[in-house]
Amino acid sequence: MRKSIFPAAGLTAAALFIAIAPAAEAGQHGRTVRVQGSHGGGYVHDRHVSRQPGAVSVSRGTQTNAGYGVASQRSASWGGGVYSGGASRTLNNGASTNRATSIVNNGDGSYSYSASRTGYNGDTRSVSGVASRP
Repeated sequence: MRKSIFPAAGLTAAALFIAIAPAAEAGQHGRTVRVQGSHGGGYVHDRHVSRQPGAVSVSRGTQTNAGYGVASQRSASWGGGVYSGGASRTLNNGASTNRATSIVNNGDGSYSYSASRTGYNGDTRSVSGVASRP
């Protein structure tokens, strides 16, 4: 009997900590890292984050001294029963991929959703519909 009390107490403490933990601070921050290796090898990587109430966006990029690189962007916003999010990635050669997701609370216990994804080859797949809560 005693063994089951401690896990329950731990879960309760974790739930209490999550409930009273302060929300992430709004604002922007980022950093850039430059690495230079021997024989001319190296890269530059940067990451920037912007947070506002109900929205967040993150951009990242990596560029090597050899000319290879990738840039990516992710963002999400929420509020008023609506969630919208997306991401994209672009390579130095121009190839890109992206995805987008949207969820709307219809107010009657159901949710409308839509999602699409476009691959590097240009093919797009989409799905949408309405789901009800059990």
